[in-house]
Amino acid sequence: MVRIAEIQQGSVADELELRIGTRIVRVNGERVRDGIDLTFLLADHTLNLETVDPDGSQTIYEIERDPGEPLGIVPAPDTVRECANECVFCFIDGNPKGVRDTLWIRDDDFRLSFTYGSYVTLTNLGPRGLDRLVEQRLSPLYVSVHATDPEVRVRLLKNKRAGLIMEQLQYLLDNDLEVHTQIVLCPDWNDGEHLDRTMEDLYSLGEGIRTLSVVPVGLTRYNVNRPVRPLRKDETAQAVDQVDRFRQRALEERGYGWSYSADELFLLAGRQLPGPDYYDDASLLENGVGAVRHFLDELDRETAEGLPDLQGHRIRILTGSSMAGFLKDRSPALAQATGANVVVHQVENRFYGSTVTVAGLLAGEDLLQAVDQPRKGDIILLPAETLNQDDLFIDSLPLAQFEAALAPARVVPAYEIPQALRSL
Repeated sequence: MVRIAEIQQGSVADELELRIGTRIVRVNGERVRDGIDLTFLLADHTLNLETVDPDGSQTIYEIERDPGEPLGIVPAPDTVRECANECVFCFIDGNPKGVRDTLWIRDDDFRLSFTYGSYVTLTNLGPRGLDRLVEQRLSPLYVSVHATDPEVRVRLLKNKRAGLIMEQLQYLLDNDLEVHTQIVLCPDWNDGEHLDRTMEDLYSLGEGIRTLSVVPVGLTRYNVNRPVRPLRKDETAQAVDQVDRFRQRALEERGYGWSYSADELFLLAGRQLPGPDYYDDASLLENGVGAVRHFLDELDRETAEGLPDLQGHRIRILTGSSMAGFLKDRSPALAQATGANVVVHQVENRFYGSTVTVAGLLAGEDLLQAVDQPRKGDIILLPAETLNQDDLFIDSLPLAQFEAALAPARVVPAYEIPQALRSL
């Protein structure tokens, strides 16, 4: 069942005096399991709602509404379906003490895959679960494949059901669902010939497999070499070449790239980032595929178009080692465009360790330590995604405490640099 979290004013639900906290048990006789069920079942314009009020009383509402007229119910978030795997590369096993509570959740929820593009393994879905995906047309889905060889995937995920992945994908495709896939590349586990086999197997399933992203394994000082080690530079370069071979084949046969190396794979390999054409429709930015190229191109374009006059200020850009070089290269152009003194601070990740180089996983305390002698006129730009919706850094440090420690400097959180400077 689904609990009502909010009722929109003036809506059908408001007129019926439905109450926040009321649970919706059935719609038109069908059991409501979660928010996706509710959305699916509320599509009819004639509705029979069976509810349980907060005081325990049961009520049935008969509703007639115009097609497309919203009911006005905002459901409470669903409980996340947690992961049943024990992946040898699980990033959660690399979390230190003090990390935000939500980062301990091992989610493997197909609803998040459909709604937000989160990658799931399908290991916690049996035949009935797959049938539901088909029945409700939950497409596209985002699936972490990692390897198509059953033995290799079982070893990686430590789950006997992991070996069913090709049968599961084939079933989804046979029923006209589309799937985006990814491989987290682990040296000595699923690279080399295993990577070739996985790409070949997925490509052979046809165009229902829309994309394949290859992402390097991310390890922290708490789980490195336990049992997975980091990729070496030569191994990442080899992987980029393997992905590119399939990319060329897909371009010739299907007219788009299909397989993509993640930004971090290029950076670890010491390769130049490809141009925007590499990423086709740029649909995989949230998975770290083309996000750096998009960020840099937007920064260059908006810097050229003009930025506010900030003479007398010092712009201090905080970032991780992955992006520091790119931003240092662009600091002269930013200085010229704004008249400000621009300083790029490459922040060492002590919280997770030096193997973690992305800016979004920098802790508040590490960012604080990177800013020496803050003064009036300093504009401190924080990396995007370092803060959650509650303004907490990944180490649970509140933004307000961070700002107080750096007063009288001005802190601008979650930057896109041009937008941040225009907001001043």
